[in-house]
Amino acid sequence: MQLLLAVVSSGYAVGAALGWGSEELAEIMGDFGLSAAGLLAAVSCFTYARAIDSRERPAWLLFAFSSLMGSFGNAVWGWYEVVLGEAVPKPSLADFAFLCFAPPAIVGLLVLAKRPVTRAGWVCLGLDSWLIGGSLLTLSWSLALAHAARTAQSGAPGSVPRAALSLAYPLLDIALVSMVLVLHFRRSETNRSAVNTAIAALALTVLSDALFTSPLLSAEYQSGQLLDAGWFAGSLLLAYAPWGARRLHPDPVAHARAERPHSRPITGSLPALTPYLAAAVCTLGILYNVVDGRKVDRVVVFTGCTVVLALVIRQGIMLLDNIALTQELAQKENHFRSLVQGSSDVIMIAAPTGTLRYVSPAAAGVYGREAEELVGTELATLIHPEDLGRVVHEVRRFLAAPPAEEPTTRIECRFRSGGGEWLNVESTVNRHQGGLILNSRDVTERVRLQAQLQHSAEHDPLTDLPNRALFTRRVRQALTGRRAGDHSTAVLFIDLDGFKAVNDTIGHQAGDELLIEAARRLQDSVRAGDTAARLGGDEFAALILGDGSRDRSAREYQVHEIADRLRTTLSQPYRIAGSEVRVAASIGVAFADPGITPSDLMRNADLAMYRAKAGGKDRVEMYAPQMQAEVVRKAELAGRLRTALHDGEFALLHQPVVSLASGEISAVVAQARWRSAQGILFTPAEFLRVAMYSERGASERGAGEGGAGDGRAGEGAHPAVPDASRTAELGRWLLEQAVGQAAERHRAGHSVPVAVRMTAQRLLDRSMPLGSVEALLTRNGLPSGALVLELAVSDPRVPFDDLERRLAALRRLGVLIALDGFGSGYAAISALRRLPVDMLKLDRGLVEGVVESPRLHKITAGLLRIANDLGMQSVAEGVDLPEQVMALRAMGCTHGQGMAFSGPLDEYRLRRALVRGTFPVPGGAAQPALAGGSPGGSMAIRRGSHNETPVPPT
Repeated sequence: MQLLLAVVSSGYAVGAALGWGSEELAEIMGDFGLSAAGLLAAVSCFTYARAIDSRERPAWLLFAFSSLMGSFGNAVWGWYEVVLGEAVPKPSLADFAFLCFAPPAIVGLLVLAKRPVTRAGWVCLGLDSWLIGGSLLTLSWSLALAHAARTAQSGAPGSVPRAALSLAYPLLDIALVSMVLVLHFRRSETNRSAVNTAIAALALTVLSDALFTSPLLSAEYQSGQLLDAGWFAGSLLLAYAPWGARRLHPDPVAHARAERPHSRPITGSLPALTPYLAAAVCTLGILYNVVDGRKVDRVVVFTGCTVVLALVIRQGIMLLDNIALTQELAQKENHFRSLVQGSSDVIMIAAPTGTLRYVSPAAAGVYGREAEELVGTELATLIHPEDLGRVVHEVRRFLAAPPAEEPTTRIECRFRSGGGEWLNVESTVNRHQGGLILNSRDVTERVRLQAQLQHSAEHDPLTDLPNRALFTRRVRQALTGRRAGDHSTAVLFIDLDGFKAVNDTIGHQAGDELLIEAARRLQDSVRAGDTAARLGGDEFAALILGDGSRDRSAREYQVHEIADRLRTTLSQPYRIAGSEVRVAASIGVAFADPGITPSDLMRNADLAMYRAKAGGKDRVEMYAPQMQAEVVRKAELAGRLRTALHDGEFALLHQPVVSLASGEISAVVAQARWRSAQGILFTPAEFLRVAMYSERGASERGAGEGGAGDGRAGEGAHPAVPDASRTAELGRWLLEQAVGQAAERHRAGHSVPVAVRMTAQRLLDRSMPLGSVEALLTRNGLPSGALVLELAVSDPRVPFDDLERRLAALRRLGVLIALDGFGSGYAAISALRRLPVDMLKLDRGLVEGVVESPRLHKITAGLLRIANDLGMQSVAEGVDLPEQVMALRAMGCTHGQGMAFSGPLDEYRLRRALVRGTFPVPGGAAQPALAGGSPGGSMAIRRGSHNETPVPPT
């Protein structure tokens, strides 16, 4: 648009300078061409006024009306000259239109001006306008207007209207020029480019008017001359003003950003110099008359006096205004000085060179240095060398950023105090005359608190070792940093064996002390670059960074030696609470194989540690890929087991209990079998081991949880997990099915007791109602003596008082109690002494070696003697060989269960065996070697035998 404007205006000027080639074309272009340009300006300003919605709309409407009047005047002029071929009369309708051009433009400029906020401001605006207008009037009157006035006084016909018209044009132009000059320094900041362009267009028009009214050109003027190019260009520039300025700056923020933040000194002083310049012009007008030797015109004297008077009045107003501003400035300065000096923050002003020009008095309390001492100091010398580069970079970036986008920035660094120590300082930075204003405060305590919180979040509160989160991050750094290609890095997982016993025997405080001592030993045993951590409970870990070795076997041997040394160190006796305490350590080791993730590496070390615990504890185990494969297989199997009950995949089998004397079936033991979807029939040991897999893992992982030091539990802790409820559901199913099928056999005439294995924990479980067994017997109509509960007591935490009351209630209903696993486990003798037991069931481990091992033979014989002395039946489990049958019978065992007689049978085969009634006994029928048991096959129990045979306390 700018280029097009320049081309069209230049083309018009060239055409006017060459006379357009013909007089007729010159008149057309000089009249109707100017009319078209004025009409274009009127339409443009009117359209723009309708498009905006602001206080500028009236101004552009007035500009549109002013341009329309100019267009109409030129059209009337062309009507006379081109259409009618006559000279334009004076005055005419064209003169009226031309005289209507200036007043709307003047009012429009007033609308665009920055409105004064005080009454004195309005007065000064009027005085400034008169100063400029009066001075121009003085000069113009001296040059030309006095001649026009004398012509009007000559009395010639028509001279008065023509003289008045000659005076009207320059007077209106003087008023318009005055407003242009005054408002040039008072224009509004809104759409400033459009306003500047409009002012330039009006100034160009006024200049052309001034040349037209001059005595030299007015007599010789003809349409189409070069003077018309000024009016033409002014109209086009006014048409371009609103739209071109918008295209130049479509974004107000970008426009404001493009402007310089500070005005030049000369430009900023021009508004103040304008009144004096106007007075100087007025003085020149008077001097022109005096020097020329002419009589000074009264108009010039009167106008000059009013200009001087206006200047004096304006100076008086400005003096009063300056006095008020000075007082207000002093008051504000005192106010802000009080704020700065009383602020607890340190306020500093730095020059562009970095030298401190001002420092508030708060520096003495914050930095321990007097403000006067800091003034003149280089700011860089006060900042910690490690922080200086970062601070300089941030300051340069801030100063290069546009102020509208980033007015302030925040910098935190260490600052040297008067005592020589480094303080953590946070500063808010602002720009100030090319330099900086820094509002600083001491945040040393906050930084220390943040560091403490960060340390607490990443370290164990008891041992102060890194916790799991920090250890995981260190492992990730070792695998992804510059050591990413070093596959000799290893992770060690460490678990303290026997820690739970420490908690249970000498207390949780002692457990905490043991953990602290173990952490200290672990920390002292690793290298400076390695990481020792406590993961929770009695689980620890160590990250052994690689040495770049490519010999995997040598590195494995080296790390195994480190792990074994750690195991030995952690297994040394601990002196706790005046007594010596011993624990062992199981350690799993895993190496950073190519492409392994931190979680996988830690999982591998965890699996190796649990393999070490399963292999006998107090040992070191290296990770092997088959460990993960086994875990996946067990997890899949456990997942299928969860749905096996609901899918009807469990079957109930019964294994006969046979009298070793006669071979008769005296009872049957209920056993569950899981027939999986693949057709595999799992034994009780197999599927129970799968069912308890996740439960046992969770129990061991939860070792040591609770208490301030996590020493409130131990490795045997048994938190509730989903698989525990699944195992309980399986136990309920087994008991219900066994009782239901036993009742059906009794109704069919096979009155053989059924034995169901149940742990003491399960019998006392609160999720199992107290009357559940009783209700089951009643519902199925099972007679007294037809149910045998094989009780397993393996946990020392079982409350024997509660268990004794529970068993006594069951025995009153005719339920027989067998002590399962006699000869192994924790509570065999204690249970035998305190609980109402009817029969003893020898542990499978005693039966398996009773023939080959003389030692086991003696132990088994002693246990059987105890059973016989107490008048109890004895059942040997796992009797698979004829030699075992004969040896056990010779030692006084009354009953046996195993493959020597029969394996587990389904219901059909079991009933066939019950019809037959007996199994062949190796060595033939024989009488027991020791009295006390029934010679026949019945498992009838003499009630009260346990109470009638006193046993001394153990």
